[in-house]
Parts: sequence; structure tokens; C-alpha cells
Amino acid sequence: MGTGPRYRVQFRRRREGKTDYRRRLSLLKSGETRVVVRRSLRNVLVQFVNYDESGDRIVAQAEARELPALGWAGYTSNTPAAYLTGVLAAKRAKEAGVEGGVLDLGMQVPVKGGNLFAALQGVLDGGVQVPHNPDVLPGEERLSGAHVAKKAEIGPVFEKITGKARTPKPAAKKKAADKGKGAPAAPAKGGDKGKAAGGKAPAGQKGAAPDKAAKTSKKGAE
Repeated sequence: MGTGPRYRVQFRRRREGKTDYRRRLSLLKSGETRVVVRRSLRNVLVQFVNYDESGDRIVAQAEARELPALGWAGYTSNTPAAYLTGVLAAKRAKEAGVEGGVLDLGMQVPVKGGNLFAALQGVLDGGVQVPHNPDVLPGEERLSGAHVAKKAEIGPVFEKITGKARTPKPAAKKKAADKGKGAPAAPAKGGDKGKAAGGKAPAGQKGAAPDKAAKTSKKGAE
């Protein structure tokens, strides 16, 4: 640890790698409810948090460990479980009067199509508006658990949480710019290089002339 009269010790949670205070301040300045998503090896946690001078106030939350009681038969830390946890948290948030918020991933490393964004997709499908980039959300195959070994249906659990049947997420359409992509046409090679108009060989080029070949065949005939 550094020493000296000008050295300042960082806040405890920053030293422990739990809070990025600059990022937290930028989220608090928005004045919106923070949609906090955290994950561990066996659980996913989604909270709706409001700032208070005496400490953060949790408006609503849900954990993946609650899903087995709702009929979930899969693991509680995979992508479908994160999605259903987001749906459950969004339902409770709407009952508490929350209509929107900003995503707070803390110091976790976001991965495109990962569990953190699966939870965000669940929050969106639960009816809470959160600004996001659609490209980072996982596809329908991952949300439905087609890639996991221990498969379980998310439809019945979703219906039990929301009271309505789930509409599968449509597949992303390919960009029109990608349709016209292809290998560019190869330029014409110089195989005919050196030929003059009419197919005659240019002056000075080595090789048997046509007249010479004709004379040779005439002598053979005699």
C-alpha cells in the first residue's frame, strides 16, 4: 500500500472490488430506479433499487432460488433461470409502481447474450422499460434453454408468474447490407497480353511464323 502525506486510501468497497463509485454516481444522476443484476455460481439476483441518503432502498427483488417453488426444474444459474428471475422481479416492481429504470451491472464484465442480459430481457418482457442495445440480448434458443443439458420448459413458469402465455422472441433478421456481400470479381488475367488486333503476334516476338510452318508441310508433300 502506498504511503505519504498525499496518499488517500480508497473506499472499502472499492478496495474489495464491489463498487465502482464513478459508475454508481453516473447512474444516480439519472434519477431513475436502478435495475441491479448480480449473479453467482448458483443464483441470479435482480433488484429494483432507489437511492436514499440513509442508504439504498430496495423496492422489489427476485432470486433464481425462488423458481423451483414455481415449477422450474432446471438449474438456478443458467440463462433461462436468469430470464425468469428478471420476469419475476419485473412483476413485483410493477406492483410497487415502478415503470422504468436504468441497468446497473456493477463491476461485472458484461458478455453479449450472457446471463446478465438474459435477466434484462426478462425485465423487459415483464413490462418494465429499460434503455438498452437490442444487439446484446440473447436469442430465443438460449432463453428457452435449447443449449443446456438439463432442459426445462420456461413457458409454464412464465405463465405462472405473469398469468399469460409467453410469446417466443422472433429471430433477429439479417441486415440487408450483408445480403449483397460476396467475393469481388477477379480481374481479367493477362493471358492474351501481347496479342495485337486480329490475333497476330507483335513484331519481334519469338516463335515460328505461320508462313514458315506452311512451307515445311509443302516440302514434305513433295
